[in-house]
Amino acid sequence: MDAIDAAAVEQVLNGNHEAFKVIVDRHSRTLFKVAFRMTGNEHDAEEVVQESLLRAFKSLKTFEAHSSLATWLYRIAANQSLDLLKRKKRRGPAEYSITEEHDPEEQMTVQVETNDPDPERMLLSKEVQKKVTAVMAQLTPAERTAFVMRHMEGRSMDEISKILNIRNVAARNCVFRAVQKLRRALEPLVEAR
Repeated sequence: MDAIDAAAVEQVLNGNHEAFKVIVDRHSRTLFKVAFRMTGNEHDAEEVVQESLLRAFKSLKTFEAHSSLATWLYRIAANQSLDLLKRKKRRGPAEYSITEEHDPEEQMTVQVETNDPDPERMLLSKEVQKKVTAVMAQLTPAERTAFVMRHMEGRSMDEISKILNIRNVAARNCVFRAVQKLRRALEPLVEAR
C-alpha cells in the first residue's frame, strides 16, 4: 500500500474520520469509471461509488494492510455494481449505454479504423456501436464485469478472479463467453464489409 493511503487509513482508524476524504479524493474517480463501465449509466455509477465508499468506511478496520487499498476499494465497487445489476435484473431489463462516459477523453466507443472517413464507414461505425451496446446489455453481470475489467481496465485474470471472488478458470470463462458473444454479434457487420 502506498504511503499516502497508509497514512489516511491509519488516521481514520485512530478516530480522525476527516482523513477519509483523502481516500475519497484519491480513489472515487477510478471507482466511478469501473462502476460506469459495469452498470452502463452515470446515475447507477454514482450510486455504486457512494455505496462503495460508505461500505469501505464502515469496514476499514477489516482492511488488511498487506494488500493494496486501491484493489480493495475496486473489489468493493465491482461487488456493489454486481449487486445493483442483480437487483435491476429482478425488476426488469436494464438499459446499457456504452457510448456515453463521464470523462470525454476516455469515451468507450467502438470505431472502425480508416484513413478516409466516408459516410458508409461512419454508418458502419454507428452500427457497430449499436451492436456492442446491445450485446453488453445481454451479458450476464459476471461476464460484463470480467470483460470490462480485462479489456477496458487492463486487469489481470488473477485480479479479476480475486475481485469477483471466483476461481481463475471461472474468470477466464466469463471473459471468453463475453468475447464470443461480441464476436457473434459483430460477425455480420465484418462480413458485410
